[in-house]
Amino acid sequence: MEANPRSTGRLPAAFLTPGSSSFMDFLSDQSPDMLPGKRSLPPLQGAIEAPHGTTIVAASFPGGVVLAGDRRATMGNMIAQRDIEKVFPADEYSAVGIAGTAGLAVEMVKLFQLELEHFEKVEGVQLSLEGKANRLSTMIRSNLAMAMQGLAVVPLFAGWDVDRQKGRIFSYDVTGGRSEEHGYASTGSGSIFARGAMKKLFREDLTEQQATTLVIQALYDAADDDSATGGPDVARRIYPIVTVITDEGFKKLTEAESSEIARSILERRLEQPDGPRAALL
Repeated sequence: MEANPRSTGRLPAAFLTPGSSSFMDFLSDQSPDMLPGKRSLPPLQGAIEAPHGTTIVAASFPGGVVLAGDRRATMGNMIAQRDIEKVFPADEYSAVGIAGTAGLAVEMVKLFQLELEHFEKVEGVQLSLEGKANRLSTMIRSNLAMAMQGLAVVPLFAGWDVDRQKGRIFSYDVTGGRSEEHGYASTGSGSIFARGAMKKLFREDLTEQQATTLVIQALYDAADDDSATGGPDVARRIYPIVTVITDEGFKKLTEAESSEIARSILERRLEQPDGPRAALL
């Protein structure tokens, strides 16, 4: 909304009108053009070239859930960015990883963060994890028109369910369809290879340390077969973003912690390039 140069300092009437606790509903009523999915695009003259984020992975363990992503963004056959961040905190007990059109995805994450914060301020309580997953599904569905023109956003959502006292993972399709994943999940161009790695290594009784090793190993395997996924870049000191959500809240691994795990995987691979991998855990 535009500022009123003659304003007396009071909020516009729209901000004082009772309504839904959803910030998206408020924005849809007052300034629908500000929603990512409501913006008009010029007539298509071929494929739209825009940076795309790639592989995101998640794995649960008895005390929580781990969500991680590689750092590469691509534009066609070119590397658009080597150190993009694709995993963000949604609130204190959840996180979202982005795959798809990078610009739209980051904007959607910011709107999602604001949506959850707005709900908490209006209602005085946090939205349930199930409710958060549903709100994200609505946002993705509102972007369907752009997805049909090649600007899709397909995130992975994970968090600690305070009511059920366990970590949960949700995946989505471009229409906003939501599925709860059990144990592990992946999305993005390298997801098929990452899922294959996690299928072999996942166990129900993983520790937090083993779960973080598992997701970094899965990203390494994805990068080994998918050119759009970036593996650990020791020369540039670029390593996967790894986050852990437990009953204590959201935590992001430091560069030193993620690099230590990545280096240990690389060292073992030098010893056994195509050998057994289960020993890593």
